[in-house]
Amino acid sequence: MKQYEVWLIKAEHDLASALRLSAGDDPILDTAIYHTQQCAEKALKAYLSFKKHPIEKTHDIEFLVELCADIDDSFNSLLDDAKVLTPYDTAFRYPDINIDPDKTDVLDAIEKAKKVLDYVREKIT
Repeated sequence: MKQYEVWLIKAEHDLASALRLSAGDDPILDTAIYHTQQCAEKALKAYLSFKKHPIEKTHDIEFLVELCADIDDSFNSLLDDAKVLTPYDTAFRYPDINIDPDKTDVLDAIEKAKKVLDYVREKIT
C-alpha cells in the first residue's frame, strides 16, 4: 500500500468517527468536531504524499491548503473551510468555559471535512 493511500484511509476513519460520535441520543460532540479537523488534515497530507511533497508536521489546515495550492492552485477554493476547521485541533479538547460545541457547528464541520476529503480523492484519482 502506498503512503498516500494510508493517509486517505486514516482521513476516512476520522470522518467516520466524527459521524458516529455526533449521532444518536448521547453524542460526544467535542470529540466529533476534533475528528473533522483530523480528517481534513490527513486528506491534505494524502495529496501532498501523492505528489511526493514532504509532509510538514503541522495541524494547520490553512497552511496545508496553501502547500497543496502551490502544486495546484485550485486548492485555494478550500481556504474558507480550512479557516473553520483549523481551530478544532485544540478547541474543546481541554477544560474551558465551553465544554461542547453546538451540534450545528459539528454538522457544519463534518460537511467541510467531507468536502476536503472528497476534493482530495478527486485530485488523486
